[in-house]
Amino acid sequence: MSEKKLNGQTALVTGANSGIGEGVAISLGEAGANVVVNYVVNPDAADAVVEKIKSLSSNAVAIQADVSKEDQVISMFQQVVQKFGTVDILVNNAGLQRDAKFHEMTLAQWQLVIDINLTGQFLCAREAIREFLRRGIVPERSIACGKIICMSSVHELIPWGGHANYATSKGGIKMLMQSLAQEYGGQKIRVNGICPGAIKTPINQSAWDTPEAYNSLMTLIPYDRIGVPDDIGKLAVFLASDDSDYITGASMFIDGGMTVFKGFSTGG
Repeated sequence: MSEKKLNGQTALVTGANSGIGEGVAISLGEAGANVVVNYVVNPDAADAVVEKIKSLSSNAVAIQADVSKEDQVISMFQQVVQKFGTVDILVNNAGLQRDAKFHEMTLAQWQLVIDINLTGQFLCAREAIREFLRRGIVPERSIACGKIICMSSVHELIPWGGHANYATSKGGIKMLMQSLAQEYGGQKIRVNGICPGAIKTPINQSAWDTPEAYNSLMTLIPYDRIGVPDDIGKLAVFLASDDSDYITGASMFIDGGMTVFKGFSTGG
């Protein structure tokens, strides 16, 4: 049984009905938090995550909202406060890819990725910070007034040809995260980023679901394995807990060493 480091706190995880979001939501529930499982489509999957969290003796609820829509985000936070009284932790996880060569990329492909990946994080962070400031610090729950975890990517650092919209959104997340950490540190609101490398999720299945693809992927990863959502979940629990109270404005890379650029071990 894991230590209940988040007991009594409420966490909202966007895009939590699959992949990294699912793994993070379950880990937060295992650590004792009430968990709001946000989703857009596939409510059955969201309900399954809720039931898994409840089996860990934590409370959970699924709420549908498109994070790129201001009215839906505001309504979601209102529902969370009505259900649990407040929000202590936001995990800004919802994201997607719409890949294309840059000269062939449509405005719709560009805009959708920016709207979900970056504007969605703005809207959710804004509502979270408004709630944190309204509530103030509750010392028996946490030293901090609130915690925001922005799900970024190694591609906030590594350019990615053929994925300009996605990489641009992740670079923007880094600046958003750091700007919020700077602006609200004095109010004891901590804001950090998690930057996953290759994680075994549906969004990148083509990169790992055949032996040939997996072996090719390992040429980029010194630690010689693909990550799993539970790896990200454990880091999210740390960043949401008081164990990380002096960490804010940080991009935490969790990538098996991808960002040390394995190819250069033999001279590049």
